[in-house]
Amino acid sequence: MTTNPWLAGPSPTRRLERDRLEERILNLLSSQNMCVIATTGRDGAPHATPVRYFHLGFELVFTALGTSPKIRNLRADPRVSAGVFAPLVGQASSRGAQLFGTARVLEPDDADFGAYWPVVRWQSDHVERSRPLDEPPLGTIAVITPDRIVYTEHWLRREGYAPRQTLNL
Repeated sequence: MTTNPWLAGPSPTRRLERDRLEERILNLLSSQNMCVIATTGRDGAPHATPVRYFHLGFELVFTALGTSPKIRNLRADPRVSAGVFAPLVGQASSRGAQLFGTARVLEPDDADFGAYWPVVRWQSDHVERSRPLDEPPLGTIAVITPDRIVYTEHWLRREGYAPRQTLNL
């Protein structure tokens, strides 16, 4: 007996309507909080780092020390990719997104900082560290703005859609 017979055979090739694809991607970004970002180091070597992210639409926002390797790499070369994924139980539960684009490193005195800082949920970290909630830890943030997102969800095959969909922004 096959658990998920709709996974057998060739993958469908039908594309999701743009609004449905956007909704699925936003659902994934809203239901997860960790991703792996890939940057390029000074020597050209790839550097992949797990980070906790927040999102504003399709943009990912994360905090980091301004001297960290990932921030140093982004300052030198803003090209970036990020992988967001849901826990995998089996092929039927496979769901994730690869975001390809550029990143901006913002400091508290940058003009755009105020547009992104409110999505950073720093309060739980402060509580965990017994720090006062009236002293926000304003520091370096990075904003990843994708120009392309490759979304994978094998459950789409049940409805006759390709499990891999691309959103160009």
